[in-house]
Amino acid sequence: MKRFLTTYIIMSLLMLALPALQVSASSGGSYDHEQLMQRAEFLLNNYKETEALRIYEEVLALSADNFEALCKASLLHNRIGDRYSANDTRQMEHFSKAKDLATRAHGLNPTDAETNYLMALSMSNLATVLGPKQRLEMTNQVKNYLDAALACRSDHAGAWHLMGRWQYKMANLNFAEIAASKMFFGGIAEKTTNSDAIQSLQKAIAISPQNIRYYYDLATIYQEMKEKEACVNVLKEALTVNMETKEEYELSRRCKIMLEDQAR
Repeated sequence: MKRFLTTYIIMSLLMLALPALQVSASSGGSYDHEQLMQRAEFLLNNYKETEALRIYEEVLALSADNFEALCKASLLHNRIGDRYSANDTRQMEHFSKAKDLATRAHGLNPTDAETNYLMALSMSNLATVLGPKQRLEMTNQVKNYLDAALACRSDHAGAWHLMGRWQYKMANLNFAEIAASKMFFGGIAEKTTNSDAIQSLQKAIAISPQNIRYYYDLATIYQEMKEKEACVNVLKEALTVNMETKEEYELSRRCKIMLEDQAR
């Protein structure tokens, strides 16, 4: 009888303690995720992008629907993939992962500005390493995501920058690309001009004046249009931007070379 009572008491205590133990375990997991996210954010802010990506992917292994980790990992795969040459298989791998992660994030919140921007960015990048038909198909889809991103946040500098690049691309399709668009998709999704691209890039610069990439892309368009004065003015502005990363120093070097070419 005593043994029965003792067993009963122990079991009762365990049943009472179980919810508390579950809460504790759950809180511990959440705390671990929070610590990992803070560490990843610190690395990202200090330009340790490969290390940050590794931690975001660790978070996703623990919690596949972590929205912030999905977005940040997609962005980083795009950035890192852009550093490889087009004939390097690692570029395709990074861009493909970026698209998969962006799709998952978009599925969780399809009206979010960042997820729509990441969809557009991933598709734009992935299109550069695909065949002609797939490239045109993805390029045609990019605009819808950019429109959605800017409808949510009209001050999204990245979306305006990508819009400018998309508009410039569509305004300067070659004969073969125009013919393929007509054959496969019934024509060009939307007619744009170089002026449209310039206006979009100017908006990106106005929102984020410390991003040298925006100046470089705008100067490149002016150079192609042979608008020398406008090109020189943009390049001079670009060279006032503070630089911290290897990519920024490389863009600054290109701006200096372009400026020297314009002075000849």
